[in-house]
Amino acid sequence: MNQSPTLSTNLTDFDFDAARRDAEVQRRAAMDDVWRGANAALATAGSHALRSAQRLAHRLTRRAGRPAHLRVSPFA
Repeated sequence: MNQSPTLSTNLTDFDFDAARRDAEVQRRAAMDDVWRGANAALATAGSHALRSAQRLAHRLTRRAGRPAHLRVSPFA
């Protein structure tokens, strides 16, 4: 009859140090993925904000060049 290994035998044979090293490698890889995604999101948001600011500056410059009586108010 086959005898199945007991829990204590399984734990004795288990390489805890290797498991800890593997867990640390996986943790670092996960954190790298998180920061890579965060950096990409910030870069995208920053570029959108910069473009919006440039468009606003251009619009204000164009608007400042027109005489006041020719300006159309969006609230009129």
